[in-house]
Order: sequence, then C-alpha cells, then structure tokens
Amino acid sequence: MDCDVAILGCGPVGATLANQLGAAGLDVVVIERDARVFPLPRAIHFDGETMRVFQSLGLRAEVESISRPGTKGMHFVNAEDRVLMVRAGTAAEGPQGGANNHYFHQPELEVVLRAGLARYPNVRLLAGREATAVEADAAGVRIVLDDGLHGGIVTSVTNRPDAAGPTEVRARWLVGCDGGRSMVRRAIGSTNEDLGLHQPWLVFDAILERELDLPDYTVQRCDPARPMTMCCVTGQRRRWEIMLMPGDDPEAIARPENVWPLISRWVTPADARLERSAVYTFHSVIAHGWRRGRLLIAGDAAHQTPPFLGQGLCAGIRDCANLAWKLVRVARGTAPESLLDTYERERRPHVQAFIELAVRLGAVIQATDPAVAAERDARFLQGEAQVFEYPQPGLGPGLHAGGFGGVLFPQPRLPDGRRLDEALGNAYAVLGEAAAIDAADAATRERWRAAGAVVLRDPGEAVAAWWRARGLTAVVLRPDRYLLGAARDAHELASVSALMA
Repeated sequence: MDCDVAILGCGPVGATLANQLGAAGLDVVVIERDARVFPLPRAIHFDGETMRVFQSLGLRAEVESISRPGTKGMHFVNAEDRVLMVRAGTAAEGPQGGANNHYFHQPELEVVLRAGLARYPNVRLLAGREATAVEADAAGVRIVLDDGLHGGIVTSVTNRPDAAGPTEVRARWLVGCDGGRSMVRRAIGSTNEDLGLHQPWLVFDAILERELDLPDYTVQRCDPARPMTMCCVTGQRRRWEIMLMPGDDPEAIARPENVWPLISRWVTPADARLERSAVYTFHSVIAHGWRRGRLLIAGDAAHQTPPFLGQGLCAGIRDCANLAWKLVRVARGTAPESLLDTYERERRPHVQAFIELAVRLGAVIQATDPAVAAERDARFLQGEAQVFEYPQPGLGPGLHAGGFGGVLFPQPRLPDGRRLDEALGNAYAVLGEAAAIDAADAATRERWRAAGAVVLRDPGEAVAAWWRARGLTAVVLRPDRYLLGAARDAHELASVSALMA
C-alpha cells in the first residue's frame, strides 16, 4: 500500500492532520492501533485558535454541536475560596472568531474528525493495526504492521472491512502523532528537554445524575493540604484532578472508595456515577529533533505540557496547522524540502512559551508548604484579583519576515457577515488598503497568482483596524493564518510577497 503521507495515530492530532492533507488531495494512510475510538474521557479543553483550525477543516458546526464555549475563564482560589487570579474568558466572538475556551468530551470529537475523513476517498484508515517497525531512507518510509489479530479493520473511513489488509505501508513521508512514547520520535533519534515538572495527579471523571450547585467554570483550588482542579466539561460531565501528596499510594488512591471522600464536599456516590479514575504524571518536556529526512513528529510525540492552561491538545493542533500546508507544497513539488526545516524552528519556541507558563502556574497551584502558600496568598490578595489572558507568542525563526512576521492574525467578521477565513480558504492571502494593493508591481502580482493567493482590497474596518493601529497598509497571511509579513508601502509589500516563492 503506497501513499504520499502516512500518519501514525488517529487521535485528534493525527485525525486533524489527515483531514488537512486529504482536503489538499494527497494520498494519506492513517494507522491506529485501537480498532474503535477510545470511549473514555481524556482531553477536555481547546482554545479559540484550535476552533479556527477545525473551521478550516469545514467541521466547525459539527465541533460546536459536541462542545460548549467557556466564557467565564478559570478561577484560581485559595483554601478559603478567595480568588487569587483569573484566566480571562472571552465572549462568543473573540479575536479568533469565537470563544477562546471550549470544553468537550474527547471521544465525541474523535468521532467528528473521523467522520470528516470519510469525505476523502484518498484517505484510508487502518484501525486496529499496530506499527511494529519503521524504516526510512532518502526515498521514503516503510512501516511494518502487525497481523491485526486484535480486531483490526481497514477502511476508507466508512467502516467497510477489508479482510486481507496490508502487512506494510510505504509512504513518501511519515508523521508520528503517536503520543508520549512515540515510535517515530525514537526512529528520529530526538532528545527530550525537561522543563522541570513531573507530578502525579489523580484524574477523576464523573457524570452527575442530579443537579448540583457546582460552578460552571474551571476552578483551580490552590489548597496546600490538597491542590485540586474542578472542571465543568459538557452536559452533566465533571472532572476533578487531585494532586497526590507524600504517602499516597497511586494504585490505592484511584479506587472509588478512596476517591469519593476526597470530593465529598461537592459530590457523593448518590449524586453521580464514576466514569474513570486514573493516576497520571503531568510532564513538561519538549523534543529536540522533530524531523529527520522523511520522518516527522507532532503533538505529544514532540512535546508534553502540564494541563494547568488546558493547552495540550491545542499545541498538537497548532503543529498540524503549521506542518500541513508545508507538507502539501513539498509533496507536490512546488516548494523545496527545506521548507519542512522551518516546522520545528517555528513551533518549538512557540510551544515552549506555553509550557513554561503552565509550569509557573503549576508552582502556584502545587504549593504545599503552608508558609509558602500563605505568602503566595498575601501577595495575590494585596489588590484586585489578577486577570491574565492566554499568551500569544510569535513563531520562532522561519518563513516570515519583519517585526510582525510570525504573529497570528485575528479572524474578525467581513462586512458581509462571514468570518475572515471563510473568504480566504486555506491559501495565502493578501489583505490591504485598495491603494496599497493597486500599487503593487507586475512581478508582485505574478507572485500572488503563482502562489494561489486570495487578494482582498479594503476588506472592511474590522479587518483593517489591526494594521491601521500599527501604521501599516497591508498584510500577507500564510495558509495557517500567521503573518508572512506586513507592509507600510508597495516596496515592503513586494518584499514580503517575494517570500511566497
């Protein structure tokens, strides 16, 4: 079985990447060891930029139907329930074209993303098949599969079984979206940088069976006696994340009879039924070496973050957004293979900024020394509760230029009511004042045409406000909606547009 790109892992990251590559017309094979979607909750939060990526897949309505916007943010409280700080929520129309926080049940999201793959006959899913070996050379990759005796099915994502099934897949490229124990990362030979946090927590998911007076937002309880997170997910789903303390037995604490007493202040077995209880170690690591030749990694295979910002899934989806359009152009021969070298250079500093902030928040939440916690409380309670927004770091060095290159451009509404990306599709885009666009020379216009760029003259005040506030007249957006660059005049617009080549 030959293909352009093989993807190892069909979780949300692998399925998102497969949707992106499938929509672009590449032949894609996705290899997933589980025969069916894993039925228990895992990730529960994504942000506005992630929803923007789902929108680019043509799946926004479907994702909205199985998620809820979280407009009240996250409240950090001390042992006396006094608010220390708040991660701000956003209204329904935030800067990315929607709320900046969304809560969901991962199995439902995976069903939506796999259903999206069914739109593309050029995408095949090998479910219930496990890769046992990866061999790469200059021409491509050979992925050896097990015999599929554990319930494997081969489908075009419509669950039509193929009794035979391949014993190997040959691909021009392989992307490992295969988690923290990634086989592809090992094949690349990547090394991991430890950013300093490794702490076991109990994750307890429950479904309420009657209405309770529980907050409809996330609460980070910074209680030195037992740090804890309380999450309102969707519907009647609730999650508690409970830090293990010295002397806790990780196996024993996960048993229902030991969990319920920890949360009896809020819920009892008479109020809810247990869906899952497990101990996880929250890690903060980032790989060095996301690509070697025809092998690449994305998602947890490339980085792992503590959950205190809810950015684990988001980071993997951003990987997809950065990688997909580059891989499409390289596979088609319209860009040099060296374009893929910008993937890690751009993404690693960006994701590291989020991980480092999550580690700093972890230090606030996980303070268990009463004296340290008291000093923390006094510092935060001196004035009004501190409110902070998500960071918006720029990309690391790569395919962008100038002071605004590598910055994510917002997604406001156009005068006709559409969100910006609905008019742009997944192409390069040139947006600017009519005079700036009209002043472009013939060579610049030819670059736009050759790159398939969408050009919008005077796209409306909501869009233009961004560049006018910065003394600019035009911007050039990459397919992932990060700025290729910005311009004050026709000369600068020509210079930025030359990067499209």
